[in-house]
Amino acid sequence: MGRLVIDGNSVYEIDEECLRRRENHEKRQEETSQVYGMEEKIKYENKHA
Repeated sequence: MGRLVIDGNSVYEIDEECLRRRENHEKRQEETSQVYGMEEKIKYENKHA
């Protein structure tokens, strides 16, 4: 199901399912980069311990 947005003479349909998929994808990417950052931090700490 979508939402309609009326902007002057223009009408847009927002695909809410697409927005959810996009938000979930971005969240997974952020979590993955955080995990990767922690792995790099651990490697650095072990190397310099």
